[in-house]
Amino acid sequence: MPFRTVIKSILVAAIMLGWIHAAADDNVSQLHPVVIPVDKDSDLKFYAADGSIVTGSEALARMASAGLTLWVAGNQYFAMDKVIGEFQRNEPGLSVGLITLPPGLILSAILGGGWTYNGYEYAATPDIYASVNLGHLRKLKAANLMSQYAVYMHNELQIMVTKGNSKHVTGIDDLVRPDIRTSMPNPVSEGIMQFYARKVLEQHGIWQKISGGKECVACQTTENNYFTAVHHRETPERIRDGKSDAGIVWKTECLEAQRRGAPVDAVDLPVSDSLRDEVSYAIGALDNSKHKAVADRYLAFVASRAGQAAYVSFGFVSASPDELRLKPIE
Repeated sequence: MPFRTVIKSILVAAIMLGWIHAAADDNVSQLHPVVIPVDKDSDLKFYAADGSIVTGSEALARMASAGLTLWVAGNQYFAMDKVIGEFQRNEPGLSVGLITLPPGLILSAILGGGWTYNGYEYAATPDIYASVNLGHLRKLKAANLMSQYAVYMHNELQIMVTKGNSKHVTGIDDLVRPDIRTSMPNPVSEGIMQFYARKVLEQHGIWQKISGGKECVACQTTENNYFTAVHHRETPERIRDGKSDAGIVWKTECLEAQRRGAPVDAVDLPVSDSLRDEVSYAIGALDNSKHKAVADRYLAFVASRAGQAAYVSFGFVSASPDELRLKPIE
């Protein structure tokens, strides 16, 4: 076999396996893979059929061999071991790849053809995508990548504060007090801010005071506010480390932080600020899924009593039977 043909075969095989070096192929690089923030190994998981779990770069490298890949909004990361474990129980021999990052970041990776992490590119798309806003799914429909969805659960906003609430934060307006340092989801890629928290901050007339006129990631917007890259991990860490006093998060994230022993408490908000009647999680299979039959079974599982119970056990609110039915993206 000619040498050039051998090299081409190796590159094609590498792409099919889900990994290539950043400079390996010009056509792949034109897809603009999305950079995963540093130290996010725990948001990248591969669940082997034998029950073992690997994380980080190894998980990314093995995802191309998975029987199902899920890229879902990161604020449910703590529930996924149980959700996937319950699903695998009735799917003997199935391995599952999982990415739990901000849904806007995931959307960009789907449209861009994959990820870059620790200096390597991973050419891939998922079988299943889930977000906290239907607008993300509409963008996939416009790209002819997704046509159906279901709402599969609900959540609500809370303010995470220090243990014992030493600064006596009682509501949204307190977030711009001069003695309060805030840690907030960024408005660039984090759906919680893009579609929900920003709306509340604007209704209270304090968005500009929080953002300082900036829309950025992992950045200090004012003397008192920091925009995170992955808020569900960073905000409890910043409060624990004494860098922040408060931050808007999902209720389920406060519960998870407390389960893990983080020194935080939660401030409940009125319905007009918690948006618990509006917050919906949307999910669907990509039309070009490589494992369509398995993806369809996963969607059916999520809508089942067992799937809903797995999420409810972590503080999420079940969707209604009508919401759980697949419907066209409009």
